Amino acid sequence: MHAASGTRLGDAHPRQEGPTDLRLVPPALAAWGTAALTVDASPGWVTGVVVFCAVVGAALLVTWQGQEGQEGQEGQEGQQRQPGRRGRRGRRGRRGRRGRRGRQGHGRGRVRRGAGAWTQVSVAAVLLCAGAAAASAGLHGADLRRGPIPELAERYARVNAEVELTADPRLTRPRIKGNHVAPAAVLLQAEVRRVRSPDGTVVDTRTPVLVIVDAERRSYADTGRAGGDGGGADEGRGSGGRSSWLALLPSTRVRVVAQVVPAMVGGDRVAAVLRVRGGGAPVVVEDASAVQRLAGRLRAGLREATDGLDADARALLPGFVVGDTSRVTAELDEAFKATDLTHLLAVSGANFTILLALFIGPPGLAQRAERKGLAPRLGIPLRATALTGGALTLGFAIVCRPDPSVVRAAACGSIALLAIATGRRRSLIPALATAVLLLVLYDPWLARSYGFLLSVLATGALLTLAPRWSAALQRRRVPPRPAEALAAAGAAQAVCAPVVAVLSAKVSLVAVPCNLLAEFAVAPATVFGFATLAAAPVAMPVAECLAWCASWPVGWIADIARAGASLPGAGVDWPGSWTGALLLVLVTVVVVLVGRRLVSHPWLVGACLMAFLLVVVQPPPLTRVITGWPPPGWRFVMCDVGQGDATVLAAGEGAGVVVDAGPDPLLVDRCLMTLGITRIPLVVLTHFHADHVVGLPGVLRGRSVGAIAATGFEEPVDQAEFVRREAAARGIPLTRAVAGEERRSGSLTWRVLWPPADGGAPDGPNDASVTMLVRSAGLTLLLLGDLEPPGQRELARSPEAAALAAVDVVKVAHHGSAYQDPGLIRAMAPRLALISVGADNPYGHPAPSTVAALRAGGATVLRTDEDGAVGVAGTAKELLVARD
Repeated sequence: MHAASGTRLGDAHPRQEGPTDLRLVPPALAAWGTAALTVDASPGWVTGVVVFCAVVGAALLVTWQGQEGQEGQEGQEGQQRQPGRRGRRGRRGRRGRRGRRGRQGHGRGRVRRGAGAWTQVSVAAVLLCAGAAAASAGLHGADLRRGPIPELAERYARVNAEVELTADPRLTRPRIKGNHVAPAAVLLQAEVRRVRSPDGTVVDTRTPVLVIVDAERRSYADTGRAGGDGGGADEGRGSGGRSSWLALLPSTRVRVVAQVVPAMVGGDRVAAVLRVRGGGAPVVVEDASAVQRLAGRLRAGLREATDGLDADARALLPGFVVGDTSRVTAELDEAFKATDLTHLLAVSGANFTILLALFIGPPGLAQRAERKGLAPRLGIPLRATALTGGALTLGFAIVCRPDPSVVRAAACGSIALLAIATGRRRSLIPALATAVLLLVLYDPWLARSYGFLLSVLATGALLTLAPRWSAALQRRRVPPRPAEALAAAGAAQAVCAPVVAVLSAKVSLVAVPCNLLAEFAVAPATVFGFATLAAAPVAMPVAECLAWCASWPVGWIADIARAGASLPGAGVDWPGSWTGALLLVLVTVVVVLVGRRLVSHPWLVGACLMAFLLVVVQPPPLTRVITGWPPPGWRFVMCDVGQGDATVLAAGEGAGVVVDAGPDPLLVDRCLMTLGITRIPLVVLTHFHADHVVGLPGVLRGRSVGAIAATGFEEPVDQAEFVRREAAARGIPLTRAVAGEERRSGSLTWRVLWPPADGGAPDGPNDASVTMLVRSAGLTLLLLGDLEPPGQRELARSPEAAALAAVDVVKVAHHGSAYQDPGLIRAMAPRLALISVGADNPYGHPAPSTVAALRAGGATVLRTDEDGAVGVAGTAKELLVARD
């Protein structure tokens, strides 16, 4: 085609394509499904599948070859018997209509025989591909049974082993367990290359394992999701301990003393788990390969260039460029998950597509092959451009590490790039099917990877649905660029949402608008990011300047993720099963069919968009009219934040004092949004347990905060440090709350009853909880934090004890645990008792004895796990309660 154009760069308008070729799709799907089913099957089953597919497939091919040979022989004999045209002209005329009907019937028979033959070939291809996938899966599955590791795992043996890393080290996701953060551990995907068993036997092997290295406790807010190339943001290679483990590169061989245990989750590419106790520096037996060291230096240079940026850009830019998410906090990660923007944090085909599109040309010229971009401007011909693109692909895989996710991204990105550069969408479905087939044969474990499934679905949607949807929108007078962006985001979300629902049991309602708003910033962030990566090794000042340029679009994407995740209607709960996925598919089909009819009616489209906006944003005035929440004239609200505490005290129009922040920034942020809180005169943190302070970023996000007051007992130390950093980063003063302190904000007044300023060391953080007596419009509320019986008895004997009598509402201490002082409950005699507690928590909160004691004293007991958020309004004479 390009040669015929007469120009070195090819024709500006390639020929139009025919219908889509789907012949390679069934073999690819067959290989995918077979690999998923047989990768951990027994050798007998795998052998049976391979033999059956090979025998039946070969038989079909032999039959087809025989039919083809017979038809070819018949054709030759017919040509020999055919008389000359002149000599047979009269006889042909005398045959008449009967002869023509006979020849027509014979032609139709040949067509039917040809179609049947090609059906045989297709079935044979499916069977042979399935057999090849089963064989590959059987060989990969045998890796899990090779060597002594599986047997040692059954005995929980302690061994001395040499392991070779196959991926970057990463930290476990921090988990809040009750009042503390579970200690982080370093995870290493590796292969055992040599093992010394307890009896002294040394065996060389190659068995895939997961190595878990216990690490010291770390602040929840600072813990990212991954490590590698130096670990976290400020951890160097030689600092010892966990940072030394995180600094290891793939292909490094280390010696460990570990306990071998069976893998807890079956069906994964792990034969066993090696638990390394301690946390000392690793013993390196052999350094990483030269290629991995080069990639490590490039990635480290990118992180160094971003050190001077703000927290979001410093965390996200390495993730956008090379998939390094070591600095991404759990809070930011949750925001990206809630808005379905996590594909930007992974090494995805979009990164690769943007990089090569800069070289070949922009997407806007899809029907004009190589008319723009750097390659045509430099006069590079088509074949040289293809070779250069291959070199860029190889470099991308090296820097981002050639693990399965990167290989998948490079393959899918190459396919998407082919669509952009040539406009030959007919050839792209076979290319996608070929990529799936080859990748599954290369690594059958990909067949069970949700990431692989999502990548293939998204790429397929962009190649099939998105062009049709874009054309339909343009026919209805939607401008081309917005039509393309909307069609791409909608198509990808439509096909990926059912799988995401299986994984998260939620459906994001803001995914499409958030992806549309982020789309404009993805390309400049990626381009500047790759420029930073290239410039860092040779000119760090230039790299820092480029990183600063990239920080603007990256910051925009972070703001979109947080804003979208904080919306009250950002997502809906959905059954997290394949049945739920099928239901979502049906709902999506209905929405698409209805949408096709609505697009031609602008007024209906506008009405639907307005309704959708109201459902997602849920402005407080409107929701109050519809749902009655928040209640008019509310005074106190206990937010539903799970197993934690977060209370809001009304302090004027759009203002509120927040007492504790709960364990989840997103949950407390949504609660404050539904209440319309934009200004916070004071945040009170009763103590520094994780279930009371980890949600602080959600409280501070986008709001004017006057000050933060906390207890003087700064334990746990890591969480106290976290609070100090959050306050310092936003310039918010951090003060100490002590007994006797009184404050006022509008009609709201409060007095701190505990802890005393000159008190001794408490028994623990719970007994150091800030206890407050709040008055608003005649209502009295007692907030006890997590105060335990020793502290409660001390409080009852303190000079502030007189204020405890006959309160209207009490926030029950420590989530209603059984550890309560009966004397204090009798002294308070509350009319309403509120318990903030998580559903199905493992601690048995609230304790039946505590609930019974409160009810025996005449209190109505409400709990957030059953009643949701609870709002209190009215006066001392007429107490009003509302539930969300």
